[in-house]
Amino acid sequence: MSNPSRRMFAVGSLAVLLAACKGQGGAGPVKIGLVTALSGQSARSGEAITRGLTVAIDEINAAGGVLGGRKLELVRRDDESNPARGVTAARELIHREKVAVLFGGLDTPVARAIVPIASQAKVPFMVPWAAGTAITQNGTSPNFVFRVSAVDEEVDKAMVAYARETFAAKRPGLILLNNPWGESNEKGLKAALAAVGSPLAGSERFEPSDVDVTPQLGRLRAAGADALLLVGTVGPSAQVVRSLDRMGWNVPVVSHWGPAGGRFGELAGPNAGRVTFVQTYSFAGPITPARDKVLAALMAKYPDIKSPADISPAVGVANAYDALHLTALALNKAGSTDGDAVRKGFAAIDRYEGLIKTYERPFADGRHDALTEKDYVWARFEGDAIVPVQRG
Repeated sequence: MSNPSRRMFAVGSLAVLLAACKGQGGAGPVKIGLVTALSGQSARSGEAITRGLTVAIDEINAAGGVLGGRKLELVRRDDESNPARGVTAARELIHREKVAVLFGGLDTPVARAIVPIASQAKVPFMVPWAAGTAITQNGTSPNFVFRVSAVDEEVDKAMVAYARETFAAKRPGLILLNNPWGESNEKGLKAALAAVGSPLAGSERFEPSDVDVTPQLGRLRAAGADALLLVGTVGPSAQVVRSLDRMGWNVPVVSHWGPAGGRFGELAGPNAGRVTFVQTYSFAGPITPARDKVLAALMAKYPDIKSPADISPAVGVANAYDALHLTALALNKAGSTDGDAVRKGFAAIDRYEGLIKTYERPFADGRHDALTEKDYVWARFEGDAIVPVQRG
């Protein structure tokens, strides 16, 4: 005859176990979602982000996974650099795939469109590329958005400082993509110039579909611009270079990191190297144990990578790699896949020796951006390779 007390104990234990599993999202893999450009001119950047995430996931899973042994699993969707498609993909990953953390936002307009979706669902949104300041400074409370990438507000200051220090620019002009990202940087660049007392030659916008930017550039040259501060994605930035070639105007160009996002070396032509742009990491930079480990993993997994020069754009790989490791730490701090608990887990991260740098409490005290201006490096294209620029 069975013992009722034992039956009650067994039922009670099962209930506790089920509750624990529910708190960790079940016993299966922990899904990590990715919404990024996997087609079009920026597909190379989307692939770089994918590779950074994949290498990090392989490392974490080989070490035992997260939450006491659960494996991480990557689920991707293509946003085609289109905000509407990004929103649809984000909803699918959050509500159908039940991802614990959503990665995405190669393009600032896409990232900004996803922010309210993730915030409403209370799913942490980690951004490994898009630099728009308002992505993390979004006015939501609590804020579920985190970033391991450059930030427009800081990049704008760095661009102004680099143009002044390297090219002795006294009267720069702005040439900006006509979209929310360009608009955001126009404000930031004007503020950065005003802060150092530098006059502005002028500010011009151009469309993503423009194949000739000589009218805008002509106005900047007539206004006496002695350097150009460029904000544009891959194809449009290449059109600026080609237009400068047609004009025969050999003016220094200091750019946000848009040119690094794809086939800029090919699209801009032989003078692609005239553009100096900001980066957060270069595999051709200082040799560290973390760099060697990630480089070896990339070369073993992807046959097209035979040297650091083949990792392009490096920032996509590096930002995503560090962001995924920080995400794993947040999950373990949370002890579950509950969105609000993971959000608090990010804030509780103490230290992580990453690829880009050693992170000390990166999201503590209300911070949602793990990188600062001190983490930026400068680079340019040599053929199809992105190489660091040595500063004097």
